[in-house]
Amino acid sequence: MRRKILITGGAGLLALNWAQSVRDRHDVVLGTHRRQVNLAGVESRQLDLTSEDAVLRAIDDVQPQWLAHTAGLTSVEACEKDPELARQSNVVMPMNIAKACARRGVKLIHISTDHLFSLAAPLLDESHPVSPMNTYGKTKAEAEVRVLEADPQALVVRTNFYAWGPSYRQSFSDAILTALQERRPYTLFQDVFYNPILCEPLALTIHDLVERQANGIFHVVADERLSKHDFGLRLAQHFELDAAPLRAGRLAEQTSLVRRPLEMSLSNQKARQLLGRPLGSVDEQIERLKKQRELKLAREVQAL
Repeated sequence: MRRKILITGGAGLLALNWAQSVRDRHDVVLGTHRRQVNLAGVESRQLDLTSEDAVLRAIDDVQPQWLAHTAGLTSVEACEKDPELARQSNVVMPMNIAKACARRGVKLIHISTDHLFSLAAPLLDESHPVSPMNTYGKTKAEAEVRVLEADPQALVVRTNFYAWGPSYRQSFSDAILTALQERRPYTLFQDVFYNPILCEPLALTIHDLVERQANGIFHVVADERLSKHDFGLRLAQHFELDAAPLRAGRLAEQTSLVRRPLEMSLSNQKARQLLGRPLGSVDEQIERLKKQRELKLAREVQAL
């Protein structure tokens, strides 16, 4: 069934790649704060999301069946520097959106994070108590609670993603590939573990979960846990680039940075069981990233 989907944070990495992935089967509206986005086959409009009433007006104007909330303050350093701004962006705004979606019967997909655990235990599942170690993680953890209190039918997605980024904001994979192409030294942490997922399969998996009436918290990540350094090595391998510029560093030795978890990998078993399929390996998804470049989908996003 063709749906109308409103995606907040419309100029961001996830929103742009999400829209690109589903625009052929759904009507997508990218809701932006300041920046206008011109993506073929997708509508873009500026939205005010600062209050519940403002969100209600936006919903009444756009008339979406689903609302995907991808906006937020994601810089760990910026959140630590300004906790009040972090809370307004990462807790209050999602809470307003959840209340409005519940009042209008709009399915809410709230994008959370994998920065929620301080334990060094791999592949934690959705039932494990959160223990965030910085302001960013604390605000995202509180948002999950507030969103589900306001709208128990919301789908909260914990994830970590990558994709081709627009000209005004490189993605993590963009930064690595650029360094490799320029043969410029680039340090990646060998003691930080996660299971990143490409934005395209992330979006498609979320759609499958919503179609199965999923609600509550789900981990939507790749099937494989690896270090950030190993992720860089995989990119080099699949894009046939010399990996020599990549340096292995250790986050534990970076005393100037805000504290971050070393173990961010999540178990996606709950999503896999509901969908009856794997979510994809890191190698499969990097190959898809490469294919997106060949199909000129990468260029379309990079030109924005």
